[in-house]
Amino acid sequence: MKTRNLPVTRSVVRWSASIILVMLLFSAWAWMRLPEGAQMPVHWNAAGEIDRYGSKFEGLLLLPVISSLIAVTLAFIPLFEPRQGNLLRSAKPYVITCAATLLFMLCLHAAMILTALGKPVSVPRAIFAATGVLFIVIGNFFGKVRSNYFFGIRTPWTLSSELSWNKTHRLGGRLFMLFGLVVLLTGLLASEQAGLTVLLGGLVLVTIVVSVYSYQVWKSDPDKRPKDG
Repeated sequence: MKTRNLPVTRSVVRWSASIILVMLLFSAWAWMRLPEGAQMPVHWNAAGEIDRYGSKFEGLLLLPVISSLIAVTLAFIPLFEPRQGNLLRSAKPYVITCAATLLFMLCLHAAMILTALGKPVSVPRAIFAATGVLFIVIGNFFGKVRSNYFFGIRTPWTLSSELSWNKTHRLGGRLFMLFGLVVLLTGLLASEQAGLTVLLGGLVLVTIVVSVYSYQVWKSDPDKRPKDG
């Protein structure tokens, strides 16, 4: 299989391996400090309350395993992208997004471990804060993403109109950064229930806005594909 995106895959693999190694080292450090038979919180309900515990083995390996699966998926995506050149030109935002996603998982992993060790850490608040930062990082580079089938705002209209893709991603980048900032501040300063409401409500709102906007731009683009009629 010929691909122009092997450098992108290699970059994702290097970043992923480094971050997952840090997660595993953190797990090894915690393993030596948690007593035999210790139970770790592994799930929280919508109110931010722990509603399930797991074994030390599960708690320390759950997120590294999930992160490894995410990393493999993100590493292989560039190899199967039909618009190879466009994704190659989007290499920097793609690799940064992949790294930011795994750093997000690292933050959650650290919060879970610190909670198990009795440290005063709110995992739901850590989730909101990390999610906010993730959206700010992604939004900062979103306007530079070229049209492709796997990465970005992929509506039927952005995929069939370069104008719609470019304008939607510029708007989407600004909205993502604003949304990320609101989620970050709400998660840190408001109640956990308020943080969840803002997170879910904001996601729905941003999705609707960029979808409608992508259609409006596509509709006015004389070079859209397919042609009307």
